[in-house]
Amino acid sequence: DEDTQLPLIASIIDRELSEPYSIFTYRYFLNNWPELCFMAIDSSSRECVGVIVCKLEKHREMMRGYVGMLVVDKRARKLKLGSELVSRALAVMQERGADECVLEAETTNEGALRLYQSLGFIRDKALSRYYLSGRDAYRLKL
Repeated sequence: DEDTQLPLIASIIDRELSEPYSIFTYRYFLNNWPELCFMAIDSSSRECVGVIVCKLEKHREMMRGYVGMLVVDKRARKLKLGSELVSRALAVMQERGADECVLEAETTNEGALRLYQSLGFIRDKALSRYYLSGRDAYRLKL
């Protein structure tokens, strides 16, 4: 239910990502594509330790999936949660007719770049000063 999930999602994303997002951004994804939003919950602490937020919509003549946010708590990294969350979202996108999936990642985020490349994403484009911080990004495509 959105009232309990939204604060958990907002909390981990605000804590772990460099970009600031508003509550409206989370609602946009959760209300329109709830089937493409997954959370990993630590069974002992009941804390949200990972989240992926995606969408799927028509782009030109194809269905394009988009990974808006992927976050894994620093303490839970190396457990393959990121791979699992992305794989689950990609499976649903594929089921629903996605022709491709895209996302952006900071050029300096080696962990994220490694993760996405291991899942088959390729660097499609360099985006100069893409983030509010002024940092550059790569657009990755599968």
